Amino acid sequence: MNAEDLKLVVKEKYGEIAKQSKLMNQTSCCGSASCCGEMDYSVFSDDYSGQAGYVPDADLGLGCGLPTEYAGIEKGHRVLDLGSGAGNDCFVARALVGEEGEVTGLDFTDAMLEKARLNNEKLGYTNVRFVKGDIEEMPLPDVSFDVVISNCVLNLVPDKNKAFSQIFRVLKNGGHFCVSDVVLVGELPAGLKEAAEMYAGCVSGAIQKEVYLELISKQGFSGVTIHKQKQIIIPEEVLNNYLTEEETDLFRQSGAGVFSITVTANK
Repeated sequence: MNAEDLKLVVKEKYGEIAKQSKLMNQTSCCGSASCCGEMDYSVFSDDYSGQAGYVPDADLGLGCGLPTEYAGIEKGHRVLDLGSGAGNDCFVARALVGEEGEVTGLDFTDAMLEKARLNNEKLGYTNVRFVKGDIEEMPLPDVSFDVVISNCVLNLVPDKNKAFSQIFRVLKNGGHFCVSDVVLVGELPAGLKEAAEMYAGCVSGAIQKEVYLELISKQGFSGVTIHKQKQIIIPEEVLNNYLTEEETDLFRQSGAGVFSITVTANK
């Protein structure tokens, strides 16, 4: 699949997700059993319910971390959320920046943008906005934001070099980003690679952790730090569908797998 076809798949699948509840998304992954088969996307999710500013209607259970927890967001900051979905992380960020700051959500799925804007109308925030745009070509000015956040989205972007280059461009000098994302560690058994791609958002896109971190450094960021790493436990019944018993044992012992990481870096 080329980059443009991949983006169309992402738009279609996340457009379906936007029309469903969190419970439906957790039990069907991308809105249909054919998308992810027996995979349960909720294995990625972290609990937002204790976060200030949390809005249940904006939480579709699609994240793989809590980037706002490590983002160092302060009162008055200007924050950008990439792949903002229904607005979950934006509203948590709004609680941190207060009335003095600003929060912008960027998404390229119309149904998600509509849902986010409706949620924001209910809340009455005047310093939260949602903009349509591609992460590889953000329609946003240079050096505009103190903090960029993203939650389980960059793995879906075909050209991650462009994505991190754009993050660097829109950040103010001295600014930083914090993203939670899905990466691979080690060589997965051939039979599991397809399953790993499904876990990474129903389309291929997750890359090796070392490569991911190198991409960040190559764009000029410093102080690259992983604050949290969590292995995604693939259920035994799923492994049995792809691997022999011997292959499953070897895989469990290898340390290879699908992981979510939360990483920060500075401009």
